[in-house]
Amino acid sequence: MTLDPAVLVLEDGTRYAGNAYGATGRTFGEAVFATGMTGYQETLTDPSYAGQIVVMTAPHIGNTGVNDEDPESSRIWVSGYVVRDPSRVVSNYRADGSLDDQLVAQGVVGISGIDTRAITRRLRDAGVMRAGIFSGPDAALASDAQLDLVRTSASMLGANLSAEVSTVDGYVLPAEGERIGNLAVLDLGVKTSTLRYLAARGFEVHVLPQGVTIEEVLAISPVAAFFSNGPGDPGASDRHVELLQAILKAEVPFFGICFGNQLLGRALGFGTYKLPFGHRGINQPVVDVATGRTEITSHNHGFAVDAPIGEIVQSPAGFGRVEVSHVNLNDNVVEGLNALDIPAFSVQYHPEAAAGPHDSNYLFDRFREMVLSRVSTRSTRDDEESK
Repeated sequence: MTLDPAVLVLEDGTRYAGNAYGATGRTFGEAVFATGMTGYQETLTDPSYAGQIVVMTAPHIGNTGVNDEDPESSRIWVSGYVVRDPSRVVSNYRADGSLDDQLVAQGVVGISGIDTRAITRRLRDAGVMRAGIFSGPDAALASDAQLDLVRTSASMLGANLSAEVSTVDGYVLPAEGERIGNLAVLDLGVKTSTLRYLAARGFEVHVLPQGVTIEEVLAISPVAAFFSNGPGDPGASDRHVELLQAILKAEVPFFGICFGNQLLGRALGFGTYKLPFGHRGINQPVVDVATGRTEITSHNHGFAVDAPIGEIVQSPAGFGRVEVSHVNLNDNVVEGLNALDIPAFSVQYHPEAAAGPHDSNYLFDRFREMVLSRVSTRSTRDDEESK
């Protein structure tokens, strides 16, 4: 079988020739690498990858096909897909189809047959950068023309992508087991597994569009609030920061994951910055500062919170004392925040990762316990005031 030609072009002019994989045409995005050996379907359907061309370091992709049970959302979000050796057959009893066919059906332009680890080394040395995949007739464009198209494409720095990935209409997942109360979830690119874990803890999960107001949040009488993962630059999400500050001032308990961690950092008064090549994969070692326990965690982020590690500081925004609760052991990046005078905490990684380790699953239990303690305190206070 003759394969259509394809080429991956990086912003610095580096080129990698290969074969078309998935849909043919052209696509642009920020080139990033993901180190997970499993979970490619969860990666592709994670809204946090919107606007990015994902390079898989694992050499063999597609062998387990795709199914209708594992997606983290209703569609594939990556802008492009780069693999070395796509599987020629599907060999898994759960499979409903092939990855190649799924990419074609959803119009995802990819490339195969290239050295993805060489690309990874390039991105580690030079940092993530804009890129383009050109396949089929577009592969024949002049190299200068392809590079110009890449260099004039959108940058992730300063990008606000929440409106692209958030739900348009709110919806509710019923609580499982003993019901705690309503949980306001701001959908910034939330994953299905996150919602399942929250519902399993007894929360009636109210998933809200990213454009809601504080009045709309409080209208559901939430016992707590949750900000999800999502794509884009946290520095471009001022309105979400203001919303979170209003939630904190209303004394609503808060838990944030990934993008939600970055927004909590900004709400507390800290800055954020772009990492050279980010953390993406299911093998990141993170230490829980309070216990000294190291957890292997799943990540997908290119930005981080700029907060002091190893000390308790006052929130620059006036929310009391704050500490960094988790730290990445590879590069000392802040991986979690804990507010000591208000009920709020967050982590940068994904404790609910469907294809990754579950060392950090206890964080959902910690959130549940924090909310139950808060509900109990309020109930006791209301009883005393009514006497």
